[in-house]
Amino acid sequence: MSDKQNDGYWLKSGILNILQNFSGVFFGFGGFYMLVRVLSKDDFGVWTLFMSVTTIAEAIRSGLIQNALVKYLSSAEESEHPAIITASSVISIIITLICIGLIFVFAPYLSTLWSSPQLMGLLYTYMLVYILSGILTQFNAIEQANLQFQGIFITNFIRQFIFFAVVLWSYVFEHSLTLITLVWVQALAALIGVMVAYGFVRTYFRFVRNLSKAWLQKLFGYGKYAFGTAVSSLLSGTVDQMMLGAMLSPAASGAFNIAVRITNLIDIPGNAIAVVVFPQSSRRMETEGKSGIKYLYEKSVGTTLALVLPGVIFLFLFSDFVIHFIAGEKYADTIPLLQVTLLYCLLIPYGRQFGTILDSIGKTRTTFLVVLGTTIVNLGLNYVLISKIGVMGAAYATLISNILGFAVAQIILKREIGVSLWATLRFMWQFYPEFYVKYIKGRIAR
Repeated sequence: MSDKQNDGYWLKSGILNILQNFSGVFFGFGGFYMLVRVLSKDDFGVWTLFMSVTTIAEAIRSGLIQNALVKYLSSAEESEHPAIITASSVISIIITLICIGLIFVFAPYLSTLWSSPQLMGLLYTYMLVYILSGILTQFNAIEQANLQFQGIFITNFIRQFIFFAVVLWSYVFEHSLTLITLVWVQALAALIGVMVAYGFVRTYFRFVRNLSKAWLQKLFGYGKYAFGTAVSSLLSGTVDQMMLGAMLSPAASGAFNIAVRITNLIDIPGNAIAVVVFPQSSRRMETEGKSGIKYLYEKSVGTTLALVLPGVIFLFLFSDFVIHFIAGEKYADTIPLLQVTLLYCLLIPYGRQFGTILDSIGKTRTTFLVVLGTTIVNLGLNYVLISKIGVMGAAYATLISNILGFAVAQIILKREIGVSLWATLRFMWQFYPEFYVKYIKGRIAR
C-alpha cells in the first residue's frame, strides 16, 4: 500500500468510524434523553439491567468470532477466505444456540434476583434479536477484514435510527411505551440491518462444502481468549450496575448508568481508532514486526488522548449543568458519580489499544488474563465499597480497578514491544499543533 493509499485508508476509514460512533452516541444518547423522561425510574432501571445482560450475551459471541475472523481474513491468502468464513459461521451458529439456551434457563433467576418480573419476558423476546444480530456481526466482521467500513456504518445507522424514531414518537406524542415494545423494535431494526448488510458483503461471503477442521481449531483457539477478554471487559464495565441492582435497587443501577452513558460521549474517538487499528496492526506485524506495532500503539493512544482530554475537562467542570440538562432534577444524585467516572476515562485509551495490539500479535491469552484479573478486582471492590458507602462505592471501585489494570498493562507492553508511556503523552501534545498546521492553517492558506 503506497503512502497516498495508506493516508487515504486512514482518513476514509477513520472518518467513517468516527461518524458511526457519533451517530451511535447521538441516537443512543437522544433515545436515552427521552427514555429517562418517558419511563419511570424503576422501568429505566430494569431497562438498564436488561441492556447489561444482552450486551454481555452479544460480547460472548462477538469475542469468539469477530476478532479471529478479522485477523485471519485480513492476513490470509484470498483463496483461503471461503474456508475461514465457513468455519467462523459454524462457530457462530453453535455459540448462538448455546447462549439462547442460557438465556432461557437463567432469565427467571435474574428476574427474581433483581426483583423485576417483566425482565423474564424481555429476555425471552430478545432471543429473536440475538439470532439476527449474530448474522449481522458476521457480515460486519467480513467487511472490516476487507478494510471496508461503509456497510458497517450504514447498517448501524439504520438500526439506531429506527429505535430512536420510535422513542422520539413516544416522547413527542406522550404515548406510553412498554419495555417489551422496545425489544420488538430492536428485532425489526436488526432484521432490516441484516438485509442491508448482505448487499455490502455478498461478493466476499463465500462458503466451501467441506468444513476445514484446521481453520475451525485455529479460529476457536484464537477466539477463546478474545472471547474471555471481551466478556471480562464487559463484566468489568457492567458489574457495578448489576451489583447496584441486586444490592440496592434497579433505580440505583439506572442512576449509575446515566453517568456511564455521558462518559461514553468522550469515548467515541477511542472506539473509532480501535476499529481502524486492529486490521492494520495485524498486517504491520507481518511486514514490520514489533517496531511498527510499537509506533502504532503510541501514536493511536496519543491521538485518542488528545481528542478525549477536552471533553473530560468540560464535563468535569460543568457536570451539574450536564446532568440537570440531560436527565433532569430527579437524577441530581448522579453528579458526583459522573465526576469520578470521568477520571478513569483518561485510562480507557491505554486499555483499549493494549487489547487491540496484543490481540493482533497473537497474545490473546495475556490480554484475557489481564482483563480477567481487573474484573475480579472490580467485583470484589464493588461488593465491599457498595456495602460500605452505597452508590458512590461503585464509582470508586471501578476507578481503582482501572488504575491497577492500567499499571499492569503498561508493564506488559514495555516488556513485549518496548512502548513508552512518555511517548504517548508526547504524541498527545504534538497532535494539537499538527492538527492546526495540516487541517486549519493549510485550509486557510488555500
